[in-house]
Amino acid sequence: MGFYSSHGESYTKYSHVTLAGRKDQRTFYHTKTWWCGFVFTCIGESANFVSYAFAPLAVVAPLNAVSVLTSSILGFLFLHEKSKPKEFAKHYGLIILGYFITAGGTYLFVSFGPNSHEKLEAENIIKHIVGWPVLLYLLLEIILFCLLLYFHKQRRVNYLVVILLLVALLGSVTVITVKAVSGMLVLSIEGNIQLDNPIFSVMFVCMMASVIFQARFLSQACKLHDSSLVMSVNYILSTVFAVVAGAVFYLEFNKEEVLNICMYVLGSVLCFLGVFLMTKNRKKPKIFEPYVSMDMSNGVPTIHDKGSVVQPDFNGSFSYGTLVNNDGVAPAPLPVNLEQPVVSSRTSDAPTGQLDRKND
Repeated sequence: MGFYSSHGESYTKYSHVTLAGRKDQRTFYHTKTWWCGFVFTCIGESANFVSYAFAPLAVVAPLNAVSVLTSSILGFLFLHEKSKPKEFAKHYGLIILGYFITAGGTYLFVSFGPNSHEKLEAENIIKHIVGWPVLLYLLLEIILFCLLLYFHKQRRVNYLVVILLLVALLGSVTVITVKAVSGMLVLSIEGNIQLDNPIFSVMFVCMMASVIFQARFLSQACKLHDSSLVMSVNYILSTVFAVVAGAVFYLEFNKEEVLNICMYVLGSVLCFLGVFLMTKNRKKPKIFEPYVSMDMSNGVPTIHDKGSVVQPDFNGSFSYGTLVNNDGVAPAPLPVNLEQPVVSSRTSDAPTGQLDRKND
């Protein structure tokens, strides 16, 4: 599932990058590369949805590191740049180290993760919901979510951890409801109809609401902070809360030995470290820093991207701060009247006037 999703992301990004120089950005809809990536992404997300019905949350949630790993490898293969060995080791050494650490951590948490899985019938889900551990867990989540939302909205606290904690809290509700919905759908397909039970509708509505608000907060985090840092911190927090939600709601670690739990935690920590290293040295996009030049002939300001050093032009005319700009539009210079003004000679005429008066 992570393989298909990462393939889709890489293909769609490759399509956008290759068409970035064209004026009509809608042309990527007409390329085979973009549609291939879109289909791969849909297949991956569908497989991810179905996997919750057949595997514990503690195993599925950390597997997002595999998606980050394959996406990074494919992005490097598609969009790599030629560089010398020293520059390659400097820029990509930690990323390649992150590949190996993530692969080792994935092996550990899959091998030592919980294997117990129950059929998620509507009656079993209701029993889990009314249990006191789940009620206490949901109460603490609601209190923490309300406090974070208060500081974020009322006090204007826009720290990355605050926003991503909101995302992770909503994400824990998302994985609980997704597992319940996918489990009941699979049982209904097998013949044991579960869709007529009210708990299915409740879980479906909660799933859609949590996904929408989770995407909204995640979009805010990407606008305010670096996307690479958002990716790594969001993966860590979301995985931790998803694993805790599975342990509390579905009791996934009840029958596990202490050694297996310790090895599972070690594998998860290695995945966290690997994802951090893979996203740490990712190249940051250039920030658009415009400057404004005034087209004095038309009276319209023209905005240009920051390119060459701005120098005034004194070749017979005056122009405000432009040489070569990225959009190829040169603001019209302000013409200057080069004719010398007529200077009155009062000082030279004054003595002549005085002599005439004396002669009179």
